[in-house]
Amino acid sequence: MKKLLLLLLATLLAGACAHNTLSTEDRLALFRANAGEPVEHFQYSRNLRWTPLGDQALAVWPGRNQGYLLELRARCPDLNFANAIQITNSMNRVNARFDSVIVLSRPGGSNSMRVPCRIQTIQPLDMDGLRSDKYEMREAQSAERAPGTTEE
Repeated sequence: MKKLLLLLLATLLAGACAHNTLSTEDRLALFRANAGEPVEHFQYSRNLRWTPLGDQALAVWPGRNQGYLLELRARCPDLNFANAIQITNSMNRVNARFDSVIVLSRPGGSNSMRVPCRIQTIQPLDMDGLRSDKYEMREAQSAERAPGTTEE
């Protein structure tokens, strides 16, 4: 299985070099290949950076050498095109199945409909494995989770 994954990554990277960019699906596959076992939470940072990986996943970096793959429970409208997001948390801790990603702004669209997109899983990223890939990082905003929020 590991050999198959390495072969897939080599193929993706070879295609990326030829076209100088990875498709959204290829980027998500690369991040999944460099993600560890799921964890329950991570510590939120005011300087959190992020990059979308389609409309149901994103990568976040709360620290320079610390990153996480967040997979969402369902499709999150406009995540792939968002200029800004908000991530709910409780006492600076982002929890799988309790916290959400909220798209705050998107190019050319109304910012009035902000749908919370529940975080299903959180997986730590192997930063050394991703260092060779260039990824775009954006800043995220913090929002305190509503008291009494329960797992859906």
